[in-house]
Amino acid sequence: MTEHFFRNEYGKMVSVITKYIGTENVQTAEDIVQETLLKAVDYWQHKGIPKNPQAWLYTTAKNLTLNVLKRKKYQTEFNDHTIEQSSEQLENLQISKELIADEQLKMMFVCCHSSIFENSQITLILKILCGFSISEIANAFFTSKETINKRLVRGRKQLRTNNVSFEIPKNLIENLPIVLKTIFLLFNEGYSPTQKNELIRYDLCLEAIRLTEILAQSDIITKKADCYSLLALMYFNASRFDSRMNTTNSIIEMDKQDRKNWNQELINKGIQNLNQATKQKQISIYLILATISANHCIAPSFEETDWEEILSLYDSLIELQDTPISRLNRSVALSKVKGNTEAISELKHLEKITQIDKNHLFHSTLAELYKLENETEKAKSSYKKAISLTNNKRDIKMLQKKLIEVVLI
Repeated sequence: MTEHFFRNEYGKMVSVITKYIGTENVQTAEDIVQETLLKAVDYWQHKGIPKNPQAWLYTTAKNLTLNVLKRKKYQTEFNDHTIEQSSEQLENLQISKELIADEQLKMMFVCCHSSIFENSQITLILKILCGFSISEIANAFFTSKETINKRLVRGRKQLRTNNVSFEIPKNLIENLPIVLKTIFLLFNEGYSPTQKNELIRYDLCLEAIRLTEILAQSDIITKKADCYSLLALMYFNASRFDSRMNTTNSIIEMDKQDRKNWNQELINKGIQNLNQATKQKQISIYLILATISANHCIAPSFEETDWEEILSLYDSLIELQDTPISRLNRSVALSKVKGNTEAISELKHLEKITQIDKNHLFHSTLAELYKLENETEKAKSSYKKAISLTNNKRDIKMLQKKLIEVVLI
């Protein structure tokens, strides 16, 4: 409970504190929050969790920030008037959901300032706003902790040297896509975690949904089609949470899931947001992905899914984003519409022209298709290759089970 609570509050507190000490001191804001959380762990272990833990955190963070401002008053590089003004405002700080949402909205765009490289933008927002550890960000990017450290250092330096103001940018529409891209990455890390041996990390997924809702509910953002589309996509995917694992935390694939356990309330929220997105008549990657997910959610069964519609949607997606992963996902719909043999042929061609063969999902998909075509030896070989390419115990367990099933045929 405490870990989830701290994760949820981390980015909120950093955003609020940064308002008073400036974006050039964002690392100081992070240090204050870290110290606040350490004090909370120590105090709460001995005294128990307070009745209002959020208020306790913000009071402690406020006092630590005031101490920092007092120290800076005696440093010549800081403006005394600005520090006194910030201190007075901070003394009178009244925490509310509206204040936190406003400051987080500003922080999203600060992290995605045009002067900062895209990789650093995403790294900053995951670290500062979402409380990701450096190792988690490295896993999300499939890179090293050293690389992520360099991106953070570079991003913070650019915040300092470019004197980025803590406000909503005038060119908001240009900055919105990178914010949405970052949030989508956050959701995916929660939905298919790369670090912990967990099937779903609810806290990360819920955080991604919460951040997107801040964007969708903001009066400042007028063109919200992508916000609604991304929300719809996340709600549809989240609706299947309770059906994706069994009592032993093993993966249950969609064709074997009990659709009665799908969360209809979340599906309805997805449909509502999808309807909002389609009103604006703006085709986008998020809209297509959300519509694909909607087709899965409204289908009475896996067999009764409108695969022709999904295949058509993937064709449209590839026109906008022709990536190996998009084509890999398309192959499943292709097999349902035009047969396994054609899907296998498409995948073998994809293997020749890309590096998709380094992804375990490519080989597991191919293995499934071979299995359906009763090509047992090829299926076994593909499953073994998939197992060799993943370090995730959860995926290895599922693939080994599938391999045994093929062997026993």
